[in-house]
Amino acid sequence: MSTWLKNLPKDLQKNLLKKSMPSFEQPMLATLTTRYFSDKDWIFERKFDGARCLIFKDKNTIFLKSRNNKILNNAYPELVTATKKLKVNQVILDGEIVAFHNKITSFEKLQARFGITSTHKALQTNVKIYIYIFDILYLDGYDLTLLPLEYRKTILKNYINFNGPIRYTVHKSNFGKQFFKKACQQHWEGLIAKKRDGIYVHSRSPLWLKFKCIQEQEMVIGGYTLPENSRIGFGSLLLGYYKNNKLMYAGKVGTGFSDEFLKTFIAKLKKITSNKNYFSSNSMEDDKTIFVKPKYVAQIGFSNWTKHNILRQPRFKGLRDDKNAREVIKEIASKKMS
Repeated sequence: MSTWLKNLPKDLQKNLLKKSMPSFEQPMLATLTTRYFSDKDWIFERKFDGARCLIFKDKNTIFLKSRNNKILNNAYPELVTATKKLKVNQVILDGEIVAFHNKITSFEKLQARFGITSTHKALQTNVKIYIYIFDILYLDGYDLTLLPLEYRKTILKNYINFNGPIRYTVHKSNFGKQFFKKACQQHWEGLIAKKRDGIYVHSRSPLWLKFKCIQEQEMVIGGYTLPENSRIGFGSLLLGYYKNNKLMYAGKVGTGFSDEFLKTFIAKLKKITSNKNYFSSNSMEDDKTIFVKPKYVAQIGFSNWTKHNILRQPRFKGLRDDKNAREVIKEIASKKMS
């Protein structure tokens, strides 16, 4: 047992579970809220606009894995190299891979690394990436997920030798409202509030809450419209989310696309064109609308929802390759605090 685990209070050592290192762990997810607060029983971290990643290090074997268990080693080879330098035999770390644009994390910029299967091509993108680690799930033969968060954070900060692109996620205590105001002024995506004594659960939980400065969420692509005038590729994408196993129509997005994306993505859409309208209702059908099988997931920024559950002022931010279409639901903000 490592020194940091031996030094835990005796009443917490019973929460350590000795077991073989797992090959995958479902990451903990935060619940959206509009109730912003300050509380000494909570800590507050920056919410990054990137891609979730779990790092698995078992001696010299390294795996970077997405939230849906895809191996990401070839897309982020510099993170693999940095992980090898961690002075620990076995560890599972939870964090967010990001790229920066003008000191702000940029999901759009990170897109250049998505889906890459060649380390050479990944490095050729010249997109500098980092991973901000905010939790530790496993250490040298012991599962740490039943420890309170504040103890996991202490172990993480003091036991892991952060280096190069692997960075520690700092947090603030108590002053949630003030920190959130500052975060929005600095054009961050928002904050994550976490219960100080909370355990790590492998599902969405009210023990972690999202404070969002910017409205955005994943959306399923269910079709597109034909381009007009000088537009290439397609005009807009038809968006939706699942509710009771039905694909609900949520409007169209026609901004945020580069010419290169319009040209390359239309080729992918044409391969999944369908005569069937997969939306349950409200989707526009005319001779300029082409429906597709609901395969791709997009990250969409927007101002708010209409009373008819249609996105206002949607903007395309990029495709997600870490979430299955069937998992996409409308995020509903909780006003309760755990």
